[in-house]
Amino acid sequence: MLVNFILSGAAGGLLIGMTGIGGGSLMTPLLVMGFGIPPATAIGTDLLYAALTKAGAVACHQRHGNVSWRTAGWLLVGSLPGSGLTLWILQRIPASPLLDQTLRQGLVVALTLTTLALWKRRTPPKPAGTPHAQVWTPILGFFIGVLVTLSSVGGGALGTALLLVLYPGFGFSTIVGTELAHAVPLTLLAGLGHLRLGHVDGTLLVALLAGSLPGLWVGTRLNHHLPERITRAGLSLLLLGLAFGLWHSMPGKIA
Repeated sequence: MLVNFILSGAAGGLLIGMTGIGGGSLMTPLLVMGFGIPPATAIGTDLLYAALTKAGAVACHQRHGNVSWRTAGWLLVGSLPGSGLTLWILQRIPASPLLDQTLRQGLVVALTLTTLALWKRRTPPKPAGTPHAQVWTPILGFFIGVLVTLSSVGGGALGTALLLVLYPGFGFSTIVGTELAHAVPLTLLAGLGHLRLGHVDGTLLVALLAGSLPGLWVGTRLNHHLPERITRAGLSLLLLGLAFGLWHSMPGKIA
């Protein structure tokens, strides 16, 4: 079982390095559906795993000039308060099956829309950002902060979709690097909040991190060298598969 956790961490690191996605979107469903980890423990452990893994990815992307720190900062203006508010609420309101079902349905929609955005995307050299991008970025960042803290899922996918729409002039590597830079403090804050709630498995966290470092090293180099159309196509198929898997696992679905 420990070896499987290490391999899972390596797969997550590879995808995070290549696409900025793969922390919550891959790891949390895998831990819950594949290994039977309780959802609360999977969420809390994955948040800290994502924070530490993505910190290494940011360092790699920064060396290639793939991070827009200004844009990441505007995302954090909204996402950190959203995460803090959600943690405050979680301390006072117990989780419910209805809330879990709603989050799963919302994530399926978000992953599907992200897939469509990736397929339709074009990369004009200018403008770097759409009109009112600076206004919408922290607003949508707040929503991402809430969703990530509740489920550990959706930050990379939604953040990438947001940047694709608001900043069409960014290259795909810049999209990835910027979202990673935003995700590190967000997932760290959310993960520490879940740690305080007792939702972190230390042994599981160490095993995931042991695999993530080599996977991350390979992923960041593939991101720098692979053509964007290949990366986008692979990411689109991954997200579509995750959306189908989450839909298929929901109770009461139509067969």
